Amino acid sequence: MREYPAFYIGGGWAAPAVPRTMDVVNPATEEVCGRVAAGSAADVDRAVAAARAAFPAYSATGVDERLDLLQSILDVYQKRSPDLAAALTEEMGAPAELAGGFQVGLGAGHLGKAIEVLRDFRFEERRGATLIVREPIGVCGLITPWNWPLNQIAVKVFPALATGCAMVLKPSEQSPFTGQIFAEILDAAGVPPGVFNLVQGDGPGVGVPLSAHPGVDMVSFTGSTRAGVEVARNAAPTVKRVTQELGGKGPNIILDDGAFAENVEKGVVSMMGNSGQTCSAPSRMLVPEARMDEAAEVARRAAEATTVGDPNGGFTIGPVVSAAQFAKVQGLIQRGVDEGAVLVAGGTGRPDGLERGYYVRPTVFARVRNDMTVAREEIFGPVLTILGYGDLDEAVEIANDTEYGLAAYVAGEDLDRARAIARRLRSGWVVINDAFDFGCPFGGYKRSGNGREWGEFGFEDYLETKGVLGHAPESG
Repeated sequence: MREYPAFYIGGGWAAPAVPRTMDVVNPATEEVCGRVAAGSAADVDRAVAAARAAFPAYSATGVDERLDLLQSILDVYQKRSPDLAAALTEEMGAPAELAGGFQVGLGAGHLGKAIEVLRDFRFEERRGATLIVREPIGVCGLITPWNWPLNQIAVKVFPALATGCAMVLKPSEQSPFTGQIFAEILDAAGVPPGVFNLVQGDGPGVGVPLSAHPGVDMVSFTGSTRAGVEVARNAAPTVKRVTQELGGKGPNIILDDGAFAENVEKGVVSMMGNSGQTCSAPSRMLVPEARMDEAAEVARRAAEATTVGDPNGGFTIGPVVSAAQFAKVQGLIQRGVDEGAVLVAGGTGRPDGLERGYYVRPTVFARVRNDMTVAREEIFGPVLTILGYGDLDEAVEIANDTEYGLAAYVAGEDLDRARAIARRLRSGWVVINDAFDFGCPFGGYKRSGNGREWGEFGFEDYLETKGVLGHAPESG
Protein backbone atom coordinates (compact mmCIF):
# COMPACT_ATOMS: atom_id res chain seq x y z
CA MET A 1 0.00 0.00 0.00
CA ARG A 2 1.47 3.32 -1.09
CA GLU A 3 1.04 6.28 1.27
CA TYR A 4 1.79 9.84 0.14
CA PRO A 5 0.58 12.14 2.94
CA ALA A 6 2.34 15.35 1.85
CA PHE A 7 2.69 17.78 -1.03
CA TYR A 8 5.89 19.26 -2.39
CA ILE A 9 5.82 23.01 -1.70
CA GLY A 10 8.67 25.49 -1.45
CA GLY A 11 11.37 22.85 -1.73
CA GLY A 12 10.05 20.53 0.99
CA TRP A 13 7.27 18.15 1.90
CA ALA A 14 4.22 19.82 3.43
CA ALA A 15 1.12 18.33 5.01
CA PRO A 16 -2.20 19.50 3.59
CA ALA A 17 -3.85 22.47 5.27
CA VAL A 18 -6.91 20.33 5.96
CA PRO A 19 -6.12 16.64 6.61
CA ARG A 20 -7.84 14.65 3.90
CA THR A 21 -6.81 11.74 1.68
CA MET A 22 -7.93 10.15 -1.58
CA ASP A 23 -7.93 6.42 -2.26
CA VAL A 24 -6.22 5.22 -5.41
CA VAL A 25 -7.72 2.09 -6.96
CA ASN A 26 -5.70 -0.44 -8.94
CA PRO A 27 -7.86 -0.93 -12.07
CA ALA A 28 -6.59 -4.47 -12.56
CA THR A 29 -7.81 -5.65 -9.15
CA GLU A 30 -10.45 -3.02 -8.23
CA GLU A 31 -8.74 -2.77 -4.84
CA VAL A 32 -7.31 0.27 -3.09
CA CYS A 33 -3.55 0.30 -3.67
CA GLY A 34 -2.64 3.61 -2.07
CA ARG A 35 -3.65 6.92 -0.58
CA VAL A 36 -2.52 10.44 -1.33
CA ALA A 37 -3.17 13.73 0.40
CA ALA A 38 -6.05 15.69 -1.09
CA GLY A 39 -5.49 19.39 -1.48
CA SER A 40 -7.67 22.46 -1.18
CA ALA A 41 -7.62 26.13 -2.10
CA ALA A 42 -5.43 26.81 0.95
CA ASP A 43 -2.78 24.40 -0.36
CA VAL A 44 -2.94 26.04 -3.79
CA ASP A 45 -2.41 29.42 -2.12
CA ARG A 46 0.72 28.14 -0.36
CA ALA A 47 2.12 26.59 -3.53
CA VAL A 48 1.45 29.67 -5.65
CA ALA A 49 3.05 31.89 -3.01
CA ALA A 50 6.15 29.67 -3.02
CA ALA A 51 6.32 29.83 -6.81
CA ARG A 52 5.91 33.60 -6.87
CA ALA A 53 8.69 34.00 -4.32
CA ALA A 54 11.02 31.77 -6.35
CA PHE A 55 10.27 33.24 -9.77
CA PRO A 56 12.41 36.44 -9.72
CA ALA A 57 15.67 34.62 -8.97
CA TYR A 58 15.00 31.62 -11.17
CA SER A 59 13.85 33.70 -14.14
CA ALA A 60 17.17 35.55 -13.99
CA THR A 61 19.27 32.37 -14.31
CA GLY A 62 21.28 31.83 -17.47
CA VAL A 63 20.89 29.15 -20.10
CA ASP A 64 23.94 27.22 -18.88
CA GLU A 65 22.57 27.04 -15.36
CA ARG A 66 19.23 25.73 -16.61
CA LEU A 67 20.97 23.22 -18.88
CA ASP A 68 22.90 21.86 -15.90
CA LEU A 69 19.66 21.55 -13.96
CA LEU A 70 17.85 19.72 -16.76
CA GLN A 71 20.78 17.33 -17.18
CA SER A 72 20.74 16.64 -13.45
CA ILE A 73 17.02 15.87 -13.68
CA LEU A 74 17.66 13.50 -16.58
CA ASP A 75 20.30 11.63 -14.59
CA VAL A 76 17.95 11.13 -11.62
CA TYR A 77 14.99 10.34 -13.91
CA GLN A 78 16.90 7.50 -15.52
CA LYS A 79 17.79 6.07 -12.12
CA ARG A 80 14.17 6.20 -10.98
CA SER A 81 12.72 4.81 -14.21
CA PRO A 82 11.89 1.38 -12.68
CA ASP A 83 9.98 3.10 -9.86
CA LEU A 84 8.03 5.21 -12.33
CA ALA A 85 7.17 2.15 -14.42
CA ALA A 86 5.92 0.19 -11.42
CA ALA A 87 3.76 3.12 -10.34
CA LEU A 88 2.23 3.45 -13.81
CA THR A 89 1.26 -0.20 -13.90
CA GLU A 90 -0.29 -0.01 -10.45
CA GLU A 91 -2.21 3.24 -10.76
CA MET A 92 -3.52 3.06 -14.34
CA GLY A 93 -3.08 -0.55 -15.44
CA ALA A 94 -0.46 0.02 -18.14
CA PRO A 95 1.18 -3.30 -19.07
CA ALA A 96 4.66 -3.53 -17.57
CA GLU A 97 6.33 -3.54 -20.98
CA LEU A 98 4.47 -0.40 -22.07
CA ALA A 99 5.00 1.34 -18.73
CA GLY A 100 8.72 0.65 -18.55
CA GLY A 101 9.20 1.20 -22.26
CA PHE A 102 7.24 3.85 -24.13
CA GLN A 103 5.48 5.51 -21.17
CA VAL A 104 8.66 6.15 -19.19
CA GLY A 105 10.65 6.64 -22.39
CA LEU A 106 8.43 9.51 -23.49
CA GLY A 107 9.34 11.49 -20.37
CA ALA A 108 13.05 10.97 -20.95
CA GLY A 109 12.69 11.76 -24.64
CA HIS A 110 10.96 15.07 -24.00
CA LEU A 111 13.59 16.01 -21.42
CA GLY A 112 16.37 15.22 -23.87
CA LYS A 113 14.66 17.31 -26.54
CA ALA A 114 14.19 20.23 -24.11
CA ILE A 115 17.93 20.16 -23.40
CA GLU A 116 18.69 20.12 -27.13
CA VAL A 117 16.32 23.02 -27.87
CA LEU A 118 17.50 25.15 -24.94
CA ARG A 119 21.13 25.03 -26.10
CA ASP A 120 20.31 27.06 -29.22
CA PHE A 121 17.09 28.86 -28.31
CA ARG A 122 17.13 32.59 -29.06
CA PHE A 123 15.71 34.53 -26.13
CA GLU A 124 16.86 37.87 -27.60
CA GLU A 125 16.97 39.24 -31.13
CA ARG A 126 18.02 42.62 -32.53
CA ARG A 127 15.87 44.19 -35.26
CA GLY A 128 17.45 47.50 -36.13
CA ALA A 129 17.33 49.70 -33.04
CA THR A 130 14.72 47.45 -31.40
CA LEU A 131 15.47 44.51 -29.12
CA ILE A 132 12.97 41.63 -29.12
CA VAL A 133 13.12 39.78 -25.82
CA ARG A 134 11.45 36.45 -24.97
CA GLU A 135 10.91 36.40 -21.21
CA PRO A 136 9.44 33.70 -18.94
CA ILE A 137 5.74 34.29 -18.45
CA GLY A 138 5.80 33.78 -14.67
CA VAL A 139 4.02 31.25 -12.48
CA CYS A 140 2.37 28.39 -14.38
CA GLY A 141 -0.48 26.15 -13.27
CA LEU A 142 -0.02 22.72 -14.86
CA ILE A 143 -2.94 20.27 -14.85
CA THR A 144 -2.25 16.82 -16.28
CA PRO A 145 -4.34 13.71 -17.12
CA TRP A 146 -4.14 10.07 -16.10
CA ASN A 147 -3.72 8.29 -19.45
CA TRP A 148 -0.10 9.22 -20.30
CA PRO A 149 0.97 10.75 -16.98
CA LEU A 150 4.70 11.11 -17.57
CA ASN A 151 4.35 12.34 -21.12
CA GLN A 152 1.98 15.12 -20.10
CA ILE A 153 3.96 16.13 -17.04
CA ALA A 154 7.13 16.19 -19.15
CA VAL A 155 5.76 18.37 -21.96
CA LYS A 156 4.69 20.98 -19.41
CA VAL A 157 7.29 20.92 -16.63
CA PHE A 158 10.43 20.69 -18.76
CA PRO A 159 9.63 23.63 -21.09
CA ALA A 160 8.57 25.67 -18.04
CA LEU A 161 11.90 24.95 -16.34
CA ALA A 162 13.86 25.55 -19.53
CA THR A 163 12.32 28.98 -20.11
CA GLY A 164 12.74 30.17 -16.51
CA CYS A 165 9.23 29.81 -15.13
CA ALA A 166 8.03 28.67 -11.71
CA MET A 167 5.11 26.28 -11.47
CA VAL A 168 2.48 24.34 -9.55
CA LEU A 169 1.63 20.88 -10.85
CA LYS A 170 -1.67 19.10 -10.25
CA PRO A 171 -1.56 15.54 -11.59
CA SER A 172 -4.72 13.54 -12.12
CA GLU A 173 -6.14 12.08 -8.94
CA GLN A 174 -6.44 8.76 -10.79
CA SER A 175 -2.71 8.52 -11.49
CA PRO A 176 -1.03 10.47 -8.66
CA PHE A 177 1.83 8.07 -7.86
CA THR A 178 3.94 9.06 -10.87
CA GLY A 179 3.50 12.75 -10.03
CA GLN A 180 4.72 12.12 -6.50
CA ILE A 181 7.81 10.23 -7.70
CA PHE A 182 8.40 12.97 -10.28
CA ALA A 183 8.51 15.52 -7.44
CA GLU A 184 11.05 13.33 -5.65
CA ILE A 185 13.16 13.30 -8.82
CA LEU A 186 13.16 17.08 -9.13
CA ASP A 187 13.94 17.46 -5.45
CA ALA A 188 16.92 15.09 -5.72
CA ALA A 189 18.12 16.88 -8.86
CA GLY A 190 18.36 20.20 -7.02
CA VAL A 191 15.53 22.26 -8.46
CA PRO A 192 15.60 25.53 -6.46
CA PRO A 193 12.97 25.72 -3.69
CA GLY A 194 9.63 27.02 -4.90
CA VAL A 195 10.38 26.70 -8.62
CA PHE A 196 8.47 23.40 -8.80
CA ASN A 197 5.53 22.66 -6.51
CA LEU A 198 3.15 19.70 -6.40
CA VAL A 199 -0.38 19.70 -5.00
CA GLN A 200 -2.46 16.55 -5.37
CA GLY A 201 -6.24 16.65 -5.49
CA ASP A 202 -9.33 16.60 -7.64
CA GLY A 203 -10.70 19.19 -10.04
CA PRO A 204 -13.03 21.06 -7.66
CA GLY A 205 -10.56 21.03 -4.78
CA VAL A 206 -7.33 21.96 -6.60
CA GLY A 207 -7.94 22.38 -10.34
CA VAL A 208 -10.51 25.16 -9.97
CA PRO A 209 -8.58 27.32 -7.46
CA LEU A 210 -5.36 26.80 -9.42
CA SER A 211 -6.84 27.86 -12.77
CA ALA A 212 -8.62 30.83 -11.18
CA HIS A 213 -5.75 31.98 -8.96
CA PRO A 214 -4.70 35.61 -9.53
CA GLY A 215 -1.09 34.68 -8.77
CA VAL A 216 -0.96 32.25 -11.71
CA ASP A 217 0.08 33.78 -15.02
CA MET A 218 -0.78 30.88 -17.32
CA VAL A 219 -2.54 27.54 -17.16
CA SER A 220 -1.63 24.54 -19.27
CA PHE A 221 -4.32 21.88 -19.19
CA THR A 222 -4.59 18.45 -20.78
CA GLY A 223 -7.83 16.51 -20.46
CA SER A 224 -11.35 16.30 -21.81
CA THR A 225 -12.90 19.08 -23.86
CA ARG A 226 -15.63 19.46 -21.25
CA ALA A 227 -13.10 20.03 -18.47
CA GLY A 228 -11.02 22.29 -20.70
CA VAL A 229 -13.99 24.60 -21.18
CA GLU A 230 -14.37 24.89 -17.40
CA VAL A 231 -10.66 25.65 -16.96
CA ALA A 232 -10.95 28.47 -19.52
CA ARG A 233 -14.00 29.87 -17.74
CA ASN A 234 -12.24 29.81 -14.38
CA ALA A 235 -9.19 31.53 -15.83
CA ALA A 236 -11.06 34.21 -17.78
CA PRO A 237 -11.61 36.78 -14.98
CA THR A 238 -7.84 37.14 -14.47
CA VAL A 239 -7.13 37.21 -18.23
CA LYS A 240 -4.33 34.68 -17.85
CA ARG A 241 -3.02 32.70 -20.77
CA VAL A 242 -4.68 29.30 -21.16
CA THR A 243 -3.35 26.50 -23.34
CA GLN A 244 -5.26 23.27 -23.77
CA GLU A 245 -4.71 19.84 -25.28
CA LEU A 246 -8.14 18.27 -25.28
CA GLY A 247 -10.09 15.47 -26.92
CA GLY A 248 -9.69 13.80 -30.28
CA LYS A 249 -11.39 11.51 -32.76
CA GLY A 250 -8.52 10.84 -35.12
CA PRO A 251 -9.22 9.75 -38.70
CA ASN A 252 -6.89 7.17 -40.25
CA ILE A 253 -7.14 7.19 -44.05
CA ILE A 254 -5.95 3.88 -45.50
CA LEU A 255 -5.05 4.21 -49.16
CA ASP A 256 -6.04 1.60 -51.73
CA ASP A 257 -2.72 -0.02 -52.59
CA GLY A 258 -0.57 -3.09 -52.04
CA ALA A 259 0.04 -2.27 -48.37
CA PHE A 260 -3.68 -2.04 -47.59
CA ALA A 261 -4.01 -5.12 -45.36
CA GLU A 262 -0.77 -4.35 -43.54
CA ASN A 263 -1.87 -0.79 -42.85
CA VAL A 264 -5.28 -1.88 -41.60
CA GLU A 265 -3.60 -4.23 -39.15
CA LYS A 266 -1.20 -1.51 -38.00
CA GLY A 267 -4.14 0.83 -37.48
CA VAL A 268 -5.86 -1.68 -35.21
CA VAL A 269 -2.70 -2.28 -33.19
CA SER A 270 -2.17 1.46 -32.76
CA MET A 271 -5.78 2.00 -31.70
CA MET A 272 -5.72 -0.74 -29.07
CA GLY A 273 -2.47 0.38 -27.43
CA ASN A 274 -2.78 1.77 -23.89
CA SER A 275 -6.28 0.23 -23.88
CA GLY A 276 -7.38 2.88 -26.37
CA GLN A 277 -6.89 5.61 -23.79
CA THR A 278 -5.04 8.03 -26.05
CA CYS A 279 -6.42 11.37 -27.19
CA SER A 280 -4.46 11.14 -30.45
CA ALA A 281 -5.55 7.56 -31.20
CA PRO A 282 -6.54 6.67 -34.81
CA SER A 283 -10.08 5.78 -33.75
CA ARG A 284 -11.86 6.33 -37.10
CA MET A 285 -10.38 4.12 -39.82
CA LEU A 286 -11.39 5.20 -43.33
CA VAL A 287 -11.13 2.55 -46.07
CA PRO A 288 -12.36 2.31 -49.68
CA GLU A 289 -15.96 1.07 -49.77
CA ALA A 290 -14.94 -1.65 -52.21
CA ARG A 291 -12.51 -3.09 -49.66
CA MET A 292 -14.71 -2.75 -46.55
CA ASP A 293 -15.20 -6.51 -46.12
CA GLU A 294 -11.48 -7.15 -46.46
CA ALA A 295 -10.69 -4.41 -43.95
CA ALA A 296 -13.24 -5.80 -41.50
CA GLU A 297 -11.74 -9.27 -41.68
CA VAL A 298 -8.16 -8.02 -41.20
CA ALA A 299 -9.31 -5.83 -38.31
CA ARG A 300 -11.19 -8.73 -36.71
CA ARG A 301 -8.09 -10.90 -36.72
CA ALA A 302 -5.94 -8.09 -35.33
CA ALA A 303 -8.43 -7.30 -32.56
CA GLU A 304 -8.74 -10.95 -31.59
CA ALA A 305 -4.95 -11.19 -31.45
CA THR A 306 -4.90 -8.35 -28.91
CA THR A 307 -4.55 -10.17 -25.60
CA VAL A 308 -6.09 -8.65 -22.48
CA GLY A 309 -5.18 -9.34 -18.88
CA ASP A 310 -2.97 -8.73 -15.84
CA PRO A 311 -0.63 -5.80 -16.63
CA ASN A 312 2.22 -7.81 -15.15
CA GLY A 313 1.33 -10.92 -17.12
CA GLY A 314 2.72 -10.13 -20.57
CA PHE A 315 -0.62 -9.25 -22.17
CA THR A 316 -1.00 -6.68 -24.95
CA ILE A 317 -3.33 -4.40 -23.01
CA GLY A 318 -4.52 -4.10 -19.43
CA PRO A 319 -7.69 -2.57 -18.01
CA VAL A 320 -9.13 0.88 -18.56
CA VAL A 321 -8.41 3.22 -15.69
CA SER A 322 -11.56 3.18 -13.56
CA ALA A 323 -15.07 1.90 -12.99
CA ALA A 324 -16.46 5.11 -14.46
CA GLN A 325 -14.37 4.74 -17.60
CA PHE A 326 -15.37 1.08 -17.91
CA ALA A 327 -19.06 2.01 -17.67
CA LYS A 328 -18.66 4.79 -20.25
CA VAL A 329 -16.95 2.50 -22.77
CA GLN A 330 -19.52 -0.26 -22.25
CA GLY A 331 -22.34 2.20 -22.83
CA LEU A 332 -20.82 3.48 -26.07
CA ILE A 333 -20.20 -0.03 -27.38
CA GLN A 334 -23.86 -0.83 -26.78
CA ARG A 335 -24.80 2.44 -28.46
CA GLY A 336 -22.86 1.36 -31.56
CA VAL A 337 -24.80 -1.90 -31.68
CA ASP A 338 -28.12 -0.12 -31.16
CA GLU A 339 -27.41 2.38 -33.95
CA GLY A 340 -26.69 -0.36 -36.47
CA ALA A 341 -22.91 -0.47 -36.76
CA VAL A 342 -21.67 -3.95 -37.68
CA LEU A 343 -19.91 -5.53 -34.69
CA VAL A 344 -16.88 -7.32 -36.12
CA ALA A 345 -15.01 -8.15 -32.91
CA GLY A 346 -15.44 -7.72 -29.18
CA GLY A 347 -18.58 -6.18 -27.75
CA THR A 348 -19.88 -5.47 -24.27
CA GLY A 349 -18.74 -7.24 -21.14
CA ARG A 350 -15.34 -8.34 -19.91
CA PRO A 351 -13.15 -10.72 -21.90
CA ASP A 352 -13.67 -14.38 -21.04
CA GLY A 353 -12.01 -15.46 -17.81
CA LEU A 354 -11.66 -11.97 -16.35
CA GLU A 355 -14.18 -11.48 -13.58
CA ARG A 356 -12.42 -8.59 -11.79
CA GLY A 357 -10.70 -5.54 -13.14
CA TYR A 358 -11.89 -2.93 -15.60
CA TYR A 359 -11.03 -4.98 -18.67
CA VAL A 360 -12.69 -4.20 -22.00
CA ARG A 361 -12.93 -6.52 -24.99
CA PRO A 362 -11.00 -5.16 -28.00
CA THR A 363 -13.87 -4.06 -30.19
CA VAL A 364 -14.21 -3.26 -33.89
CA PHE A 365 -17.24 -1.83 -35.67
CA ALA A 366 -17.46 -1.88 -39.47
CA ARG A 367 -19.77 -0.08 -41.89
CA VAL A 368 -20.01 2.85 -39.53
CA ARG A 369 -21.61 6.09 -40.67
CA ASN A 370 -19.95 9.29 -39.58
CA ASP A 371 -23.16 10.48 -37.93
CA MET A 372 -23.22 7.52 -35.51
CA THR A 373 -22.34 8.16 -31.89
CA VAL A 374 -19.31 5.84 -32.01
CA ALA A 375 -17.93 7.94 -34.88
CA ARG A 376 -18.60 11.27 -33.18
CA GLU A 377 -17.74 10.83 -29.50
CA GLU A 378 -14.32 10.15 -28.02
CA ILE A 379 -14.73 6.68 -26.52
CA PHE A 380 -11.32 6.42 -24.82
CA GLY A 381 -11.27 2.66 -24.84
CA PRO A 382 -10.09 -0.13 -27.18
CA VAL A 383 -12.84 0.49 -29.73
CA LEU A 384 -12.21 1.06 -33.44
CA THR A 385 -14.77 2.27 -35.98
CA ILE A 386 -14.32 1.56 -39.71
CA LEU A 387 -15.96 3.91 -42.21
CA GLY A 388 -16.05 3.64 -45.98
CA TYR A 389 -15.20 6.24 -48.60
CA GLY A 390 -15.85 6.40 -52.33
CA ASP A 391 -12.87 8.50 -53.39
CA LEU A 392 -10.14 10.47 -51.64
CA ASP A 393 -12.10 13.70 -51.75
CA GLU A 394 -14.84 12.00 -49.77
CA ALA A 395 -12.24 10.50 -47.40
CA VAL A 396 -10.92 13.97 -46.60
CA GLU A 397 -14.45 15.32 -46.18
CA ILE A 398 -15.34 12.56 -43.71
CA ALA A 399 -12.03 12.94 -41.88
CA ASN A 400 -12.62 16.66 -41.35
CA ASP A 401 -16.29 16.21 -40.40
CA THR A 402 -15.68 16.25 -36.65
CA GLU A 403 -15.57 18.81 -33.86
CA TYR A 404 -12.07 17.60 -33.05
CA GLY A 405 -8.76 18.22 -34.78
CA LEU A 406 -5.96 16.80 -32.66
CA ALA A 407 -4.40 14.02 -34.73
CA ALA A 408 -4.97 12.43 -38.13
CA TYR A 409 -3.25 9.64 -40.02
CA VAL A 410 -2.59 8.65 -43.62
CA ALA A 411 -1.17 5.25 -44.55
CA GLY A 412 -0.12 4.19 -48.04
CA GLU A 413 2.69 3.44 -50.46
CA ASP A 414 2.35 6.60 -52.58
CA LEU A 415 4.10 9.24 -50.48
CA ASP A 416 3.16 12.10 -52.80
CA ARG A 417 -0.50 11.22 -52.53
CA ALA A 418 -0.24 10.87 -48.75
CA ARG A 419 1.44 14.27 -48.52
CA ALA A 420 -1.33 15.88 -50.58
CA ILE A 421 -3.99 14.41 -48.30
CA ALA A 422 -2.10 15.48 -45.18
CA ARG A 423 -2.21 19.12 -46.31
CA ARG A 424 -6.00 18.98 -46.54
CA LEU A 425 -6.64 17.53 -43.09
CA ARG A 426 -7.76 20.00 -40.41
CA SER A 427 -5.66 18.64 -37.62
CA GLY A 428 -2.71 19.84 -35.58
CA TRP A 429 -0.83 16.58 -36.01
CA VAL A 430 -0.87 14.49 -39.21
CA VAL A 431 1.11 11.25 -39.18
CA ILE A 432 2.16 9.63 -42.46
CA ASN A 433 3.02 5.93 -42.23
CA ASP A 434 3.65 5.74 -38.47
CA ALA A 435 6.30 8.48 -38.36
CA PHE A 436 7.36 9.86 -34.96
CA ASP A 437 9.28 13.00 -33.97
CA PHE A 438 9.86 14.51 -30.52
CA GLY A 439 10.40 17.88 -32.19
CA CYS A 440 7.05 18.00 -34.00
CA PRO A 441 4.48 20.46 -32.60
CA PHE A 442 1.60 18.67 -30.89
CA GLY A 443 -1.78 20.27 -30.31
CA GLY A 444 -5.23 20.65 -31.76
CA TYR A 445 -7.50 22.52 -34.12
CA LYS A 446 -11.14 23.22 -33.25
CA ARG A 447 -12.35 21.72 -29.96
CA SER A 448 -9.14 19.77 -29.51
CA GLY A 449 -7.58 22.83 -27.91
CA ASN A 450 -5.07 25.57 -28.55
CA GLY A 451 -1.34 26.08 -28.17
CA ARG A 452 1.36 23.57 -29.03
CA GLU A 453 3.61 21.26 -27.04
CA TRP A 454 6.76 19.23 -27.88
CA GLY A 455 10.17 20.48 -28.96
CA GLU A 456 10.84 24.18 -29.52
CA PHE A 457 7.12 24.79 -30.04
CA GLY A 458 6.55 23.74 -26.44
CA PHE A 459 8.63 26.68 -25.25
CA GLU A 460 6.40 29.31 -26.86
CA ASP A 461 3.48 29.29 -24.43
CA TYR A 462 5.79 29.81 -21.44
CA LEU A 463 7.26 33.02 -22.86
CA GLU A 464 6.14 36.62 -23.14
CA THR A 465 7.46 38.75 -26.00
CA LYS A 466 8.76 42.21 -25.17
CA GLY A 467 9.83 44.84 -27.67
CA VAL A 468 12.42 47.36 -26.42
CA LEU A 469 12.41 50.31 -28.82
CA GLY A 470 15.48 52.50 -29.03
CA HIS A 471 17.62 49.82 -27.40
CA ALA A 472 20.46 50.71 -29.78
CA PRO A 473 21.05 53.76 -31.97
CA GLU A 474 20.17 53.36 -35.62
CA SER A 475 23.25 52.67 -37.68
CA GLY A 476 24.43 55.63 -39.69
